[in-house]
Amino acid sequence: MIELEDVRKAYQMGKITVPVLHGIDLTIEDGEMVAIMGPSGSGKTTLMNILGCLDVPTSGRYLLDGTDVSRLSDNRLAKIRSSEIGFVFQSFNLVSRTSAIRNVELPLIYAGARARRDSARLALEQVGLGDRQKHMPNELSGGQQQRVAIARALINDPTLLLADEPTGNLDTTSSIEIMRLLCTLNDAGHTVVIITHEEEVARFAKRVVRMRDGLIESDQVQRSRSQISA
Repeated sequence: MIELEDVRKAYQMGKITVPVLHGIDLTIEDGEMVAIMGPSGSGKTTLMNILGCLDVPTSGRYLLDGTDVSRLSDNRLAKIRSSEIGFVFQSFNLVSRTSAIRNVELPLIYAGARARRDSARLALEQVGLGDRQKHMPNELSGGQQQRVAIARALINDPTLLLADEPTGNLDTTSSIEIMRLLCTLNDAGHTVVIITHEEEVARFAKRVVRMRDGLIESDQVQRSRSQISA
């Protein structure tokens, strides 16, 4: 599914080159649920941007489902983002004046797809919001808004579900509900990668990759994940 080979990233700040990633080797298999953790400045956000095809490595290779995306054009990267990657963000990013079902439809509208309403309805049912289709975002709780965002991320049946601090704006109860939903989606076959700084969130993953100073510090499988998410 995901294979990074000696991925490095540096940013040019005027005449100064600022290295962020110093050689990342990482493989994530199809159907895994992985949490990527690290303190501020560890490089996890930069790595997330590369995994999500929002940025490209300065050097090294990134293979997504067998395709080397490291050197693709901006148009090809945009197509991969819209069809193969589902994004879930901390801030939900819902359109405030649009109903839940319309928010879920948006990626299909941009893609010019037909039968959008039926697909959006099924996606909302998949995340347990079949009875909230016509509700506006301000009529939904934070956890329900994040469920709408997850349904929107799933609407194009992506290869990869990438969640960036998905519980950052939620209370404890809603956070647990969202993480259990992500576990359910993973158990159904979706590959899930979570970027987080919260140990409680990382415990729901099957595997935790810890970063520090632009390098992978540790990579461990969690044997107790099923007990925590039950």
